[in-house]
Amino acid sequence: MEYISRIGVNTPRKEAWDKVTGAAKYNGDTTTPNILHAKMLTSPHAHAIIKSIDTSEASKATGVQAVITGEYYSVLSGSVIEDRPPIAKDKVRYFGEPVAVVVANSEDEAMRAVKLIKVVYDPLPVVNSIGDSIKPSATLIHENLGQYHCTVEDVYPKPNSNIADHVKIRKGNMSTGWEESDVIMESSFSLPQSDHIAMETRNAKAQILPDGNVIIYSSSQAPFSVKKRLSKLYNIPEGNVIVRVPLVGGAFGGKATVQLEFIAYLASKAVGGRMVKIANSREEDITTSPSKIGIEAKLKIGTTKDGLIKALECTYHVDCGAYADTGPRMAKAIAVDCTSPYNIENVWCDVFTVYTNHTYVTSYRGFGHGEFTFCIERMLNKVATSIGIDPLELRMKNAIYPGNLSPTQDKITLSNTGNLPSCISKLKEVINWQEGTKIELDNGMIRAKGVSCFWKTSDSPTNASSGVIITLNTDGSVNLNFSAVEIGPGMKTTIAQIFAEKMKMDINKVYVVMNVDTQTSPKHWKTVASMTTFMVGNAVIDAAEDLIRQLREIGAIVLKCTPKDLEVENERVYLRDDPEIYVTFKDLVYGYEYPGGTSIGGQMIGRGSYIMKHLTKLDKETGKGKAGVSWTVGAQAVEIEYDPKKYTYRLLKAATVIDVGKVINPKTARGLIMGGMSMGLGLATREELLYNDAGILENTSLRTYKPIHYGQNPQYIVDFIETPQIDAPFGARGMGEHGILGISAAFANAISLAAQSDFDKLPISPELIWKTKTGGKYDPL
Repeated sequence: MEYISRIGVNTPRKEAWDKVTGAAKYNGDTTTPNILHAKMLTSPHAHAIIKSIDTSEASKATGVQAVITGEYYSVLSGSVIEDRPPIAKDKVRYFGEPVAVVVANSEDEAMRAVKLIKVVYDPLPVVNSIGDSIKPSATLIHENLGQYHCTVEDVYPKPNSNIADHVKIRKGNMSTGWEESDVIMESSFSLPQSDHIAMETRNAKAQILPDGNVIIYSSSQAPFSVKKRLSKLYNIPEGNVIVRVPLVGGAFGGKATVQLEFIAYLASKAVGGRMVKIANSREEDITTSPSKIGIEAKLKIGTTKDGLIKALECTYHVDCGAYADTGPRMAKAIAVDCTSPYNIENVWCDVFTVYTNHTYVTSYRGFGHGEFTFCIERMLNKVATSIGIDPLELRMKNAIYPGNLSPTQDKITLSNTGNLPSCISKLKEVINWQEGTKIELDNGMIRAKGVSCFWKTSDSPTNASSGVIITLNTDGSVNLNFSAVEIGPGMKTTIAQIFAEKMKMDINKVYVVMNVDTQTSPKHWKTVASMTTFMVGNAVIDAAEDLIRQLREIGAIVLKCTPKDLEVENERVYLRDDPEIYVTFKDLVYGYEYPGGTSIGGQMIGRGSYIMKHLTKLDKETGKGKAGVSWTVGAQAVEIEYDPKKYTYRLLKAATVIDVGKVINPKTARGLIMGGMSMGLGLATREELLYNDAGILENTSLRTYKPIHYGQNPQYIVDFIETPQIDAPFGARGMGEHGILGISAAFANAISLAAQSDFDKLPISPELIWKTKTGGKYDPL
C-alpha cells in the first residue's frame, strides 16, 4: 500500500473527540477526597503600607485549617527580576494583590473566613500612569530595585527610579537618514492594559507527600518553569518537584508565569502537606493575576517624497504594572523588531519598562509585537496620506527583502523571513483593493478599508531546548511523549503529523500523550512564542530518525542485508530493491524472535532533542545580535461600514495573508489565524482595563470588561503563502500569534480613513469617535 502524505492535509485533532463529547479533563475537573480549598484576601488599595494583619477570627472560623500571610516563608519571585512576593509583605503595590490566604475544608468556608481578616493599611501616593511613573519626583514603587536579583544578565533596572529595564537599538547613521528625508513626521500613540480572558481561569493544586515529593497540578503553559522556580525559591531538590498539566482551556501567554502554584504550595505546607486547591473566579483572574502590557510611544519617521523610508526614531514606555515579570522581555521584543517588516537603514529605538501601581503584566499573544505594529502601521498611513501614495504601494516599496538587515543587524534571507511582497500582492486580491479604499454609499454610510503588515521573531533563551521520547506498542503503533502543553491550537496533532510524515506511517497509529508530567515527560522550554512546531517538530524528526536507524539495524540482520539497503514505510522495513521482502514493526520493536526461539535486539525507544542554535545576547548599547531563529511575515486588512451620523461602525471583513513556510494542517491553521484576528479586533474596538484615580480596577467582570462576542465578528479571510524555512520541520514557520499582530492597526487605518480623523489610541469605540468628532458635545440626530 502506497503511503499518502499527511502534510498539508486537513487532519482531525487527536483530542477532538474528547473535547466535543465533554470527556476531556482539565485541571479543575478532577478532585480528591478530603481536598482542601484556598481563597485569597486581596488588597483594596493600589499602593499602601500594610501596618497590621489580624487573622485571629478567621483562624477560628468553621472549617478553617490555616491562614497564611506574607510573613509565612517570605521569598521574592520573578521571571526576569525577582521583585514580587507570592503574598504581599509590608506593602501592597496593586489593587487585587494577595495579602492573605485562607485554607479551609470547602471553598465557601474559605470565602467566609477571608472576610474576617482585618488589615490596617496606610495608603501611599498612587503611580497611576506611565507619565506619573517617569516624573523626576515620582513615588518609588520599589525602593529596593537596585538590590533585587536578576535571573538573566541582559536586564538593566535603574535604582532609585521606576524604570525596570531599558533596551536600545542603534543602527546606521540618524543624521544621514534625516538629511536624506524629504518628509519628516512625528506622532504619539497609546495602548492600554487588557486581559487574557482565557476560557479556563488560572488554577492550581499542591500536595506534599511524606517522601518529600511536591506534586503540583496546574493549568500552566510552562510546567518545567514551575518546577524550576519552586525548587529554587523554596530550596526543594528539583527531582522532588513534580508538575502535572492536563489539557489547558486557553492561555494566550497568561499561564506562562508562576503565580497560583506558589500559593498552592505554601497553603499545602501550612496544613501538613494535604492537597490544597486554589482556583480563580473570573473576577479574581482579571483582578489579581497578571494582564497584558500597556504602552505609550512616540515615533518620528523620515521618507523621501516618493515614500522610501530613510530613518525611524521611536521611544516606547511599557507599563509592566507593579512587578516586572516578563515586561522587560516584551520590551526587548519590541526593540528587536521595531521597524516592522520594512527595510530601514537608520534606526534609533529606546524601550523602557516602567513600574506603575497597575496590575502586573505577563506574556500576551504577540509578546509586544501587536503594540509596536499598531504604532508604525498607523505612522505609515499618515505618511501615505501626506505624500499622496497608495498605502499598499508604500508598504510594497519598503518591504524587507533578502540581503537587508534587521534592527539588530541580523541578515534577512528568503528562508528565515519569507516573502512579504507576495503576501501584499495576495492581500490586494482577496480584499478587492482595486475597487477603492473609501466608498460613500447611497444611504449615507461609508465603507473603508485599512491595511497593515507584520512580522515577528521569537525571544527565547539562547539555549532553549525541547525533547521527545517515542515508545512503541506490540502492534507496531507509536506513542509520542513531549512536554509542550495542549493549550488549544492543536499542536499535539501537528507534531503527530510531522512524525507520521517522517516515518511514512498511518497517523491513526500515532498516539500522543496529552498530559504533561515533568517526572516522565522530556523537557520542553515553554509552550510560548509560536515556537512549538519549530522546536518540538525538529525534536520529533530527530527522534524519528533515531527510531529509523534502530529499525534498519535490526531489520538488516533479519533480512541479511546492510542498513542502507532498507526503507521504512507503512510500519514495515523492506528491501529498497524488492519491497515484497520485509519485516513489520511489530516483529522488531520488542526484539525479533527467530522461529527456533533465538531473539535479537530489544525494546526500541526513540529519542530526539532540539536546542536553539546560533542565537546571541544583544549588545547593551547598540542592540546588535541575533535574538531569534526566524521571522514570520504577513499582511492584513479590515473593511468596515461607518455611520457618520451616529459615529458607529460595523466590521465587515478581516483578512490575513501570511507566509507560513508550509501549512501542516490547513483547517487548524486557518482557525488559529482567525482566533488571533478576533482577539485583535477585540483589543481594537472595546477591550481595556479601566483604573480610577485611586488606581482601582473598575471593570473586573465580563459584564464590564467586554470582549468581542458571537455575532459581532466580521467575515474572516485567511490565505497562505508558502516559502519554506530550511531549518524548520518540512519548512513550517511559527504562526500561533500572528493573526493578532496587525489587525488593530488595519482597523484603526480603516476607521481613521472613514471618519477623516486620526485615531492613535486604542480601543476605538463609538464613544471615542463621537468625542473626537464633536469634542464631546451633544449632537442631536
